[in-house]
Amino acid sequence: VLVNLDPKSPNANTISLFVNGERACEPKPIPESMKGKALFPAVSFRNVTLQVHFGATLLRSLPFTCHSWLQVQKSHSEVKSAVVPKDGKYEVLLPVGLPDEGTFDWVDQFLTKNKNYTELSDRAIIDWANKSGLQKYGGSYRRSSNDKPEMDFGLQLMEDSSVSNVMKAVANVLPRNFIIPEVKANLTAEGRSSILAGFPGHCYKKVAKVMLGEPPQDYKTFIQQALLKEKKEAAEAELARKKEEAARKKAQEELRKARQKKEEAAKAEGKEGEKEKDEAGEAEGDAAEEEVVEEEVKVELTAEEKKLWFKPKEVPDLTSKEMSSSYQKFTLPSKEEGYDELTFMWYKEAKSQEYLKKWVLERKMTQRVEDLQPSEWFRSKVGEWNKTLQLWKKKQSDSKDPHHRKAWAARKAEEKTKKGDEVKEDKEDKKEENGKDEEMKEEKEVKPEETEEKNGEKAEAEEEEPMKIDAESLDPFAVEDVMDIGSGEPLFFNFAFEDWTLLSLRFELHLLCHAFRHDLDDPERPTFKENHLAFYFNKYFKRPLSLKNFGVDSVAELLDLVKDTVELSQLKSLEPQLSEDSPLENFVRLTEDARRDRHLRIDSGDETALLKFQRNASHAPANFGKGGPGKGAAAFRQPPPGGRPGFGYGAGRPQAVAPQMAAANRPAPPRQSYAQKRPMPAPAPSNFPAKSQRTSYSAPAAYQGGGTAAGRYGRSSPGGYGGNTQGYNNAYSRR
Repeated sequence: VLVNLDPKSPNANTISLFVNGERACEPKPIPESMKGKALFPAVSFRNVTLQVHFGATLLRSLPFTCHSWLQVQKSHSEVKSAVVPKDGKYEVLLPVGLPDEGTFDWVDQFLTKNKNYTELSDRAIIDWANKSGLQKYGGSYRRSSNDKPEMDFGLQLMEDSSVSNVMKAVANVLPRNFIIPEVKANLTAEGRSSILAGFPGHCYKKVAKVMLGEPPQDYKTFIQQALLKEKKEAAEAELARKKEEAARKKAQEELRKARQKKEEAAKAEGKEGEKEKDEAGEAEGDAAEEEVVEEEVKVELTAEEKKLWFKPKEVPDLTSKEMSSSYQKFTLPSKEEGYDELTFMWYKEAKSQEYLKKWVLERKMTQRVEDLQPSEWFRSKVGEWNKTLQLWKKKQSDSKDPHHRKAWAARKAEEKTKKGDEVKEDKEDKKEENGKDEEMKEEKEVKPEETEEKNGEKAEAEEEEPMKIDAESLDPFAVEDVMDIGSGEPLFFNFAFEDWTLLSLRFELHLLCHAFRHDLDDPERPTFKENHLAFYFNKYFKRPLSLKNFGVDSVAELLDLVKDTVELSQLKSLEPQLSEDSPLENFVRLTEDARRDRHLRIDSGDETALLKFQRNASHAPANFGKGGPGKGAAAFRQPPPGGRPGFGYGAGRPQAVAPQMAAANRPAPPRQSYAQKRPMPAPAPSNFPAKSQRTSYSAPAAYQGGGTAAGRYGRSSPGGYGGNTQGYNNAYSRR
């Protein structure tokens, strides 16, 4: 590499490259910004071998005379002497500060006062790369954190931290003063130990400086100056934008005026007065634009900005995930870790420890627990709930079926009769064991009892029919068995879709609060904030919590629907209202009580009591056909029960609704119908008695005819059990 700084040479202030003594390129001029400054030779190469030589003689002879590196004249070089410590040990400094509380700003202030320190961090590597001409991938300078910013240079060695690891390794053989600002690592004992392990104690002095609490006035002044500089730069950028916009508008206006003059030159002279008025108005607009251009940039800090301890930043020092997974491990350095010098810059050690403890406690109430996992206790509770919920829904369905109600009444009567028979048998056995004398005495004494027994049997006979109980008049919390209020009817008999949804919501939020406390097992954090509800709900129940499904816009409105189970405290935390071992039946009682109250409010005209729930896919009825809607056997329309199919070619033909036509709301094209040649016999009633003993399950021959629909569906009356099933199978195959 040849640098020509000879002013007498025709190639002065140029740089050239020679390979094995032969010129490889024409002389390239040195940029004007680099002329007269100290130059550091750097070569970017790929797939070549470079030999570095700083000797007194040249490796290859050149066609001209030039000085080697050691022969450079003093006038063409700038020599700096390295400052060697008195004890021969350089410093490796670890600044310890809390996230977003001025750690990197303190480092910047420290480096402005101590030029002999070199920063080793990812942000320093990115700064060096930018100064070297590397461009961010896609031109983006995004950062998710200041502690570990993304490289995004499109270079593998930069992305996989190879450059950072090499620089830390080279630092051992190039002793100098280093400052390593890593927020997360410097706040944990393990991280500090890992950093200091790479710097041997015989040539490095290990120093830690702790910055916690309220900073001194010189730091506040530094922060205010930085804020004022940022505001001024933003104002100057806005002013430059306004100038550019004014210049653009001025150029457009000049073009418009030029076109207007050409157009008006051909017009009548009577319109010249209007033109003068327009030009006067335009001149005023130009003057206003000039005033904008000549505006001076004047910025100052507000009263609130002057009170700030730390400079607010758009990018946090740690990502939310790193913060939540590591802040509980934060500790302050101590002499036991092997530091040669430990200094608490702002607060003293005792006050700093108290400040850190308070800071961690505040973060416990605001940070999510990313690594929290549901326990086996939680899974067992969910399994028990799902089984019970299905049992309740089946009970509601059965209780609304009259056949099941009659069966329940018969079963109750049978149980009472069986119980009475057992009582009688016990008494007879007792009589046989006692003597005849005692039997006579017992008979005399039992006569009133027999009378009562007969009356009881008569009463039981009268009570064979189910009791008529007004369910609405019962207190839900006084009902012992939610499956039977006394008449065979469950307490949840009148539950609709919204009530079942609120019942599940009550239990799930109740269990979530207790599971969080049980699984985390941290007395300092018994609950979580409302803004973390969706995160923990998805982590535990493996499905998102959608507020739109409940017709609400906020978590507070959602909890207001089940405030008898979970409430929102003044600190915006979820507080369960029931104990951990509360019976599952209590949630039914609470839901029934809320249902009655809601209906009373609706009847009184309170529109706010109306629920606007959405039925999502999980509550939709099951589709028994294969594929989606309109596919499979379930998509065909069965013939109407109790009535015969209509006449015509397409009357009894099974039809499937095409999804495309349904989506476009287009009616099906009309089918051409034909008159039926043979009249069809009237269908038999559903309770048509058999005239003779049947030997098979097929319908009589008289009822297997009946038009096209009978041939396709295989039956012509709802009482048939088989018929032409082959016709149905053929229709399904064609479909």
